[in-house]
Amino acid sequence: MLPLLNLRRSIHSLVRPLRPPAATSSGVHRQLSSLPQPPPPPSSSGDAELRKYLGYTLLILGCGAATYYSFPFPEDAKHKKAQIFRYAPLPPDLHTVSNWSETHEVQTRTFIQPETLRELESIVKDCNQNKQKIRPVGSGLSPNGIGLTRAGMVNLALMDKVLEVDKEKKRVRVQAGIRVQQLVDEIKEYGLTLQNFASIREQQIGGIVQVGAHGTGAKLPPIDEQVISMKLVTPAKGTIEVSKEKNPELFYLARCGLGGLGVVAEVTLQCVEKMELVEHTFVSNLKEIKKNHKKLLSENKHVKYLYIPYTDTVVVVTCNPLSKWKGPPKFKPKYTQEEAIQHVRDLYCDSLRKYRKEAVTANIPGENDPNINELSFTELRDKLLDLDPLNKDHVMNVNQAEAEFWTKSEGYRVAWSDEILGFDCGGQQWVSETCFPVGSLSKPSMRDLEYIEELMQLIEKENIPAPAPIEQRWTACSKSLMSPAYSSLEDEIFSWVGIIMYLPTTDARQRKEITEDFFHYRHLAQTNLWDKYSAYEHWAKIEVPKDKDELAALQLRLRKRFPVDSYNQARKELDPNRILSNNMLEKLFPLSQTV
Repeated sequence: MLPLLNLRRSIHSLVRPLRPPAATSSGVHRQLSSLPQPPPPPSSSGDAELRKYLGYTLLILGCGAATYYSFPFPEDAKHKKAQIFRYAPLPPDLHTVSNWSETHEVQTRTFIQPETLRELESIVKDCNQNKQKIRPVGSGLSPNGIGLTRAGMVNLALMDKVLEVDKEKKRVRVQAGIRVQQLVDEIKEYGLTLQNFASIREQQIGGIVQVGAHGTGAKLPPIDEQVISMKLVTPAKGTIEVSKEKNPELFYLARCGLGGLGVVAEVTLQCVEKMELVEHTFVSNLKEIKKNHKKLLSENKHVKYLYIPYTDTVVVVTCNPLSKWKGPPKFKPKYTQEEAIQHVRDLYCDSLRKYRKEAVTANIPGENDPNINELSFTELRDKLLDLDPLNKDHVMNVNQAEAEFWTKSEGYRVAWSDEILGFDCGGQQWVSETCFPVGSLSKPSMRDLEYIEELMQLIEKENIPAPAPIEQRWTACSKSLMSPAYSSLEDEIFSWVGIIMYLPTTDARQRKEITEDFFHYRHLAQTNLWDKYSAYEHWAKIEVPKDKDELAALQLRLRKRFPVDSYNQARKELDPNRILSNNMLEKLFPLSQTV
C-alpha cells in the first residue's frame, strides 16, 4: 500500500497550487478582503487533473495484478497460494512444516525437538501450564497433515534410539522418534525384524502406530497390533505406561490415539525373526481374480492387487517366506527391465511431440536428455502425467502404458522382508484410502471385489481422469478401539482401497485444478460406496470438510463407528487444555458433543 499512499500525496501536491495561497497575517487578510476579488477559477480543471491521476493509479494497480498472476512463481514458492500485497519477508524464527506431498503446510514459531525423555516431560509440563500447543508431529508423511498446527508442534526425531532388545521374546523397546528403516537396520544383528510394513520406511514409530498404518496380508493385523506397551507423556498426569496388563482400557484406546492422548515417548514392539521373502508379480484380470480370490488371500502371507483404470489389467503381488528346501524359484523372465520400460520412454517422447508441436524440428526436451534412461517407471509416469494430468484420454494412454509395463515385468524377486514389503508410490499425490470388513478367510464375503467393480464403473461413467494404480490390500482385525480395522471378532478381515491423483507439477494453478478434480473423484466414491460398504477413511488420509453440513454428517458417521465419547473423555482427563490437539481433531471430535 505504500506506493499507493505516495501517489496520493503526489496528487495532493499537484492539486494544492490551484487553491488560494494562505494569508500570513490578519492585516494582510483584511487588505486582501477589501480589494475586489477575481472570480474563482473553474474547478473543472482541478477535477480533470484529479481524475487523470486516479486513472493512472488504477492502471498501475491493474498492471501490477496482471503481472503478478501471469508470470511464473519462483521455484521455491510455486506451490503456495498467491497473496496480494505480501511484501514483508517471513520472520527468521518462523518454521515452515509441510507434509510429504506439500498438500498441507503450516508456519509456526514453536517447533520443539527434545533429546531426552526428561526434557520432553519438562516441555509438556511447561506448555500445559502456559496453555501452549505442542501437537505431536512425526515425519510428516501423512497425506492429510494430521500432525500439523501453526500453534506449535513437538517432534521426537532426536529421540531415536533402540533402548532394549529381548532376543528370546523377540521384543524391542525404542524411543518413538526412531524411523522404521533405522529400527529394522539396528535389530538385524539380533535376527529380528518387524512383522509387517507400510509402503514407506521413513515414518517415525510413534507416528505410524498412532494413525493405524498397515501393510498387507489377511492374516496380519495393522501395525498398532505389534505394540506391546507404550510410554505416554501426558499434560495432566505426567508420564504413564500403558499395556495389556497396565491400564488395558486406556492402552487399547491410546494405541491408535491420533496423538491426542499423550506424546508417545517409548514403544515396545513384538517382532519376528528376520526372513527372506519370495515376491511374485504377475498380471491377471478381475474375472480370473474372482475365481482365485479366496485361495490368493489364504495361501499367501502377503498379497495386494493393483488395478489400472480403463484397462482390464490387475497386477497381483504376492510375498511368502523363502523355502529352505525348495530355494528360490527357477524362472527366466521374458523381458529385461530395459525392455519393460522402453515403451514408456517412447510414449514420453511421443507425447512431448504432441504437446509441444513448436519443438518438433528442434531438440525436444527430454528426448535427447541422457537422464531419461536413468528414470524409474514412477518418475517417467510423473513426467507423462505432467503434460496433461486432467485429460482423460491422455491419462488412459499412460494407464495402458503402465499395464504393458507390468505385463513385461512379471517374475520373481528374492530379498529380505524389509526390502520386499514396500512399494514405490511415485511422486507427490492426493490420496484417499478406505477400510471396510470383508468377512473372514474361511468365508470371504467378496465385497472387496464388488467394491472395486463399482468403483471402476463409476470412474468410466463419470469420465474421471483416474491414474493408476488403485491399490487394494488386506489385514486381519485390530483390537485398538480407534482403528478403522477394529473388530471384536477374532477372524474378521478388512480390505483397504486407495485412490490417488498425482501432483506432478509445481504450478500452483494446475495443482489447484488437480486438487479440485481429486476431491470430486473422492466425493463420488464417498456418496456411492462408503455407506454401502461400511467403509471408513484411514486416519492419515481423512480430510475435514469445509461445508458445515458435510462436517456434521462426518462427525455423526464417526460416532457410529468409533467410541468418540470414550476418546473425548480420555482427552479431557489427560489433556484438559488441549495442548496436543489441532484443528483437525477439534473438528472430527468436538468436545462440546461429548455425552
